[in-house]
Amino acid sequence: MISLENVYFSYENSPVLRDISFQINEKEKVVLLGINGCGKSTLLKILNGLIFPEKGSYYFKGELITEKKLKNKEFTRKFRKSNVLLFQNPDSMIFNPTVYDEIAFGLRQLFPDSIDEKVHFWAEKLGISHLLKRSPFELSGGEKQKVCLASILVLEPELLLLDEPTANLDPRSTGWFVDFLSELDITVITTTHNLSLAPELGSRVIVLSEDHNIIYDGDINSFIEDIDLLKKANLVHTHYHRHGTLKHKHYHTHDF
Repeated sequence: MISLENVYFSYENSPVLRDISFQINEKEKVVLLGINGCGKSTLLKILNGLIFPEKGSYYFKGELITEKKLKNKEFTRKFRKSNVLLFQNPDSMIFNPTVYDEIAFGLRQLFPDSIDEKVHFWAEKLGISHLLKRSPFELSGGEKQKVCLASILVLEPELLLLDEPTANLDPRSTGWFVDFLSELDITVITTTHNLSLAPELGSRVIVLSEDHNIIYDGDINSFIEDIDLLKKANLVHTHYHRHGTLKHKHYHTHDF
């Protein structure tokens, strides 16, 4: 479904992604892991066609994705239905007066058929039917995240891109989200820097380093057990702490 070949991207001549290459098959669930600032969000934006590689190529379902290609209205319509992105901050996605309108917005632009039926289906699926008449701006962070998720899943996409989706969720909502994600029978790519949560989000992990390149692509449990790779990715650290009167230090993950 996805193929990246030697992708490079920079902001103001400062590299954010270097020589990124990988392939992802249909219905894989992949975790994109790395510390903040390593390029995870930028990579998702490239996959979603919001920005484009300065060098290298990106193929989605066999089609080379370029700025010129996405100026074709018919192609863009199909691409935007198939390929959706949930931003880390739900406030950056919300702009409609009611939850109903928020969920219905994409359908109205792309596929204005059976809107009411689909809005109510996904609102019920995500447990937000009672919020449909409310303003999304008045909701809690977890509720906003569910509204935003409904607004893109209502398009019935083939690829779901999730940028740190649990960053603003409490433990109960995080547990719900992990269970919900496991039930989706589509391709999912999720970014996180939470090492303990990563195995719950997929079995394959692609790890970006502080140098903005891929240092690992494979089984997530094998990666977590490799202390040298964890140190290389800066996903573990050491600090002193006490056990009674004993003071010592050892490696900890970046989960706090």
